[in-house]
Amino acid sequence: MDYTQILGYVGALIVGLVLGLIGGGGSILTVPLLVYLLGYNPVVATAYSLFVVGTSSMVGTYQKHTKGLVDFKTGLAFSFPSFIAVYLSRRYLVPGIPKMLFSVEDFSLTKDMGIMIFFAVIMILASYSMIKNKKEPIENAESQPYYKTFIQGLIIGTITGIIGAGGGFLYVPALVLWANIPMKKAVGTSLIIVTINSLIGFTGDVQTLDIEWTFLLIFTGISILGIILGVFLSKFISGKKLKKSFGYFVLIMATYIIYKELK
Repeated sequence: MDYTQILGYVGALIVGLVLGLIGGGGSILTVPLLVYLLGYNPVVATAYSLFVVGTSSMVGTYQKHTKGLVDFKTGLAFSFPSFIAVYLSRRYLVPGIPKMLFSVEDFSLTKDMGIMIFFAVIMILASYSMIKNKKEPIENAESQPYYKTFIQGLIIGTITGIIGAGGGFLYVPALVLWANIPMKKAVGTSLIIVTINSLIGFTGDVQTLDIEWTFLLIFTGISILGIILGVFLSKFISGKKLKKSFGYFVLIMATYIIYKELK
């Protein structure tokens, strides 16, 4: 085991700690860690991220369920269009993206660059939601028609499929505003959606990529240990302050990714 791989496993522990402490942000750390530290290409990195985030979210779902904070009926209904989009994105859309997107004079935008820049844009949106001091949304009196939820699920699923993220920061407000679920329960319910989407999306990658199972299972196992530790530490650390600080960190990372890809 070389020095870089050891750092990678330390990073896996940090990914789990972040998930356990603030309930999200795992893929935001996992993808750059796999790409820039461990040298995986973005397609493989986003695939591995889906497995790590999906498995970790499964642990989180159980923890929230024991506290009565998971609405399985709504979560499963919402996850149906989402996992279809995630699977199709990973199975057909991502492999079908041309290696060269476009070229203008001396500048060329490759597939790998495009995925990382798109990922950075989503990171910026995520950082904004973490940094902004927002009041808890007032739930709608009635849930919206299911066909609208279906369309929204397809859109979010496609985005998360391309970037290999769980998409918790997108699903939580969707559940609050569109499905009329209280915020705390929306956080727990989003985890079951993230679990299903990520793991089913990963099955699309299994059919198109060679998976290094030993590395992936060790990395995921360490992340789960980090989650357990993070949940314990969350009793002593202010989640709101930590989330805001992490939001600024994500913003810096997103800026770095765009700079590195375009320089």
